[in-house]
Amino acid sequence: MTDGATITATLSRHARARPEGVAVICDGHAIAWRELDQAVERLAAHLAETVPAGRGVALHLSNGSALALLFLAVARAGREAQVLDPSWPIETTRLAIEELSPSLVISHDPALAIEGDALILADQHSSFETVAEAIGASTAFEAAPESDPLTPFYVGFTSGSTGVPKGYRRHHLSWVESFRAGDREFDIGVDDVVLAPGALTHSLFLYGLAHGLYAGATVILCRQFRPNSVCRLIATHRASVLYGVPTQLEMIVEAAARENASPFASMRWILSSGAKWQGSAMDDLRAHFPGARFAEFYGASELSFITVAKDDEDVPPDSVGRAFTGVDLSIRDHLGRRLAPGEAGQVFVASPFAFIDYACGSTAALLRDGEAISVGDIGFLDARGYLHLVGRASRMIITSGKNVHPEEIERVLESHRAVMAAAVLGVHDDRRGERLVALLDLDPEVPVTSSDLIGHARGHLPLYKIPRRFVLPPRWPLTSSGKNDFQALHRIWDSEACEVLP
Repeated sequence: MTDGATITATLSRHARARPEGVAVICDGHAIAWRELDQAVERLAAHLAETVPAGRGVALHLSNGSALALLFLAVARAGREAQVLDPSWPIETTRLAIEELSPSLVISHDPALAIEGDALILADQHSSFETVAEAIGASTAFEAAPESDPLTPFYVGFTSGSTGVPKGYRRHHLSWVESFRAGDREFDIGVDDVVLAPGALTHSLFLYGLAHGLYAGATVILCRQFRPNSVCRLIATHRASVLYGVPTQLEMIVEAAARENASPFASMRWILSSGAKWQGSAMDDLRAHFPGARFAEFYGASELSFITVAKDDEDVPPDSVGRAFTGVDLSIRDHLGRRLAPGEAGQVFVASPFAFIDYACGSTAALLRDGEAISVGDIGFLDARGYLHLVGRASRMIITSGKNVHPEEIERVLESHRAVMAAAVLGVHDDRRGERLVALLDLDPEVPVTSSDLIGHARGHLPLYKIPRRFVLPPRWPLTSSGKNDFQALHRIWDSEACEVLP
């Protein structure tokens, strides 16, 4: 078996090389490499003995050391870590558990004590040292055998789900291959301090933890995301790599400005996923992180990284970047034929990072052509190979017989200085089939009218793509990954709670 072929395979090597070096820090609690390796091995031996091969462990835990340690241990044991979001309603959690059928549920919530083989951890703030005792792991154990790299190790969940959340399943090799490709893109290594301040139920931050440890970096986690605390962690630990979604990065920059913080000179990479970074905020980011390079990812839960846009690579402003290392992109028509540069069609991705299958929730079939998969995005490649997204097939609106991708309209509206975020919906219309309505999140300091926005849009769009009705919802919902929550926005529109913009 290839060295490092599972996500935990390098822990022992780093423990031997730097036994007293700090591996993970979480809210002031630190664990050294030797102790981390020993704790993971002890927990993994216990789980391998108590959880049958091929079964899963549902981790329904708040952010912190217990979730991080148990995730690593389940993976090391060759079992599947099913990372449930504790913010879900309890009935949603029960539905997911019923479909996943884990052998063991580990939770902080006493309401799940009736779920058969459930282990309730009373202390929501367990330290690294107390987790093994809390689940009854023996101090005398034999190390679990190393897993095959194609063994499933993780079920994550897409955001914005209703009913049973859509869970996707991965094997070790899909992440290990992305670690290796990520090292070629960003060269993260033993000298780095990786800060992943978001919830580990979000795959970006769980990935940041796993990749950082695989590479031998020190990883910093936060039980809760607090921008002021993140600024202090960067300065105190001289963090060099920061993972975040745009809303979090904006809040970090705002906190640094409020506190008049000195520039964070140690930071060399800021890695962002989710919505595309907008507007003049990039200038503020560069002012506070003068030595950092900035990279945005476009990806999908099923496919992991698809493209990367680095701020020093002359990326067209309306592009999501070039293919990530190891990824092959193609644009195809409805017959599966490859299209020439500039022609829009389904985005297909052939990648070693792809998932295995869906574990629960929606099992709608993806489009497949050999090894290539499409998740329904529409786009085109330019002559230099940069990907430009037009929209999602699932969001396409048909108005007066014309196909409209709302993402194009949203980008135009968001280029107006008064518009912080936009969501264009298609609502029933007896004559047109659907008509366009734009929900807006406006800057309260910038006055604007519907006529202003129509005039702005006419400089960029044909008339049939310009909404005539603009409304303001009472709140602006986001998914856990920082994207506009279109399902929630649809519900707000249906509730007739929006204010019409004059």
